[in-house]
Amino acid sequence: MCPPELFYGRASPLTPNREGFLADFPLWAVVAVFLTAAVAVALAGTRMVATADRLADRTGMGEALVGGVLLGASTSLPGIVASVTAAAQGYPELAFSNAVGGIAAQTFFLAIADMVYRRVNLEHAAASLTNLTQAGLLIALLVFPFLAAAMPEVTVLGIHPATFAIFAGYVLGLRLAMRSRLDPMWGPTLTAETRTDIPDEPAGGGRLLLVLAGRFLLLAVVLAAGGYGIAASGAEIAARTGLSQSVVGAYFTALTTSVPELVTTIAAVRRGALTLAMGGIVGGNLFDTLFIASADVAYRPGSLYHAVPDAPYFLTGLCILMVAVLLLGMLRRERRGFANIGFESAIIFVLYLGGTGLMVAAL
Repeated sequence: MCPPELFYGRASPLTPNREGFLADFPLWAVVAVFLTAAVAVALAGTRMVATADRLADRTGMGEALVGGVLLGASTSLPGIVASVTAAAQGYPELAFSNAVGGIAAQTFFLAIADMVYRRVNLEHAAASLTNLTQAGLLIALLVFPFLAAAMPEVTVLGIHPATFAIFAGYVLGLRLAMRSRLDPMWGPTLTAETRTDIPDEPAGGGRLLLVLAGRFLLLAVVLAAGGYGIAASGAEIAARTGLSQSVVGAYFTALTTSVPELVTTIAAVRRGALTLAMGGIVGGNLFDTLFIASADVAYRPGSLYHAVPDAPYFLTGLCILMVAVLLLGMLRRERRGFANIGFESAIIFVLYLGGTGLMVAAL
């Protein structure tokens, strides 16, 4: 059995604040709020794929960027609300674990989507320079929490300098991804199984474009509201049941707030929008790094990176390893693996389930 010190050897976080709006509710009511918010998140997420696909065509941004920026960020709204709310209420470990747990879960969802797409390995069919760029940037941004934790606890207005670096890296990375689409220096070899991003609708549209944007915004608001409900109820469940904040964040709130990504990814694969599916996960994970930075801003006692124990950093390292495997899979572009799943997806399965086992064994 893995010793608990591997995950929980650092100083414990600040005592949580129990003044949330659910503090006086019975446990069954808190669970009901959690389930209701989860259903709202799932229903709203299922309706976003078709709208995002049409926006990719109408705006001319392409599926990879729309998937990574609009779809990925919008389906991530419940997660960022969950992390920020948890940090503001005094649950830094829950906030951090929700962020990195969501990245791990959503990368795992891509392996599931690979199984759903029967024709060929998903990483082969959805080859895209933009997605490769975003995956590389994701690995880079996930390194910043490690650097912050290794540095002295220095803050500016209660915010660690690494937080500013994450925000800046995200913005500069999006600019790089946009340039890679507009002026690519190289691209994937086209094969019979490659699904290129060919628009189904002409660019523009005037009033129709505004209607699509309005619909997308409304669904995003529903997702954000659901995320707040999940965060508040998840924090209460963690406090009342005595469960580890890392476990609740990584495998409770993170998985629930990641339901939109799972639903939209499977829907996009079945729709044939493979680049949108891949971009939604990779770009969404890239946006999820902002959860950590935003939670550091919301956590007022000091640096979030120094307030959490070791378990979230184990999850962060696991995320880096999973994304690196995915990136190598997109570069290798294996056509078919074993039992209709690529070898990189099989490795991701093993890493995620193995990491979960280690977390549970350490309790």
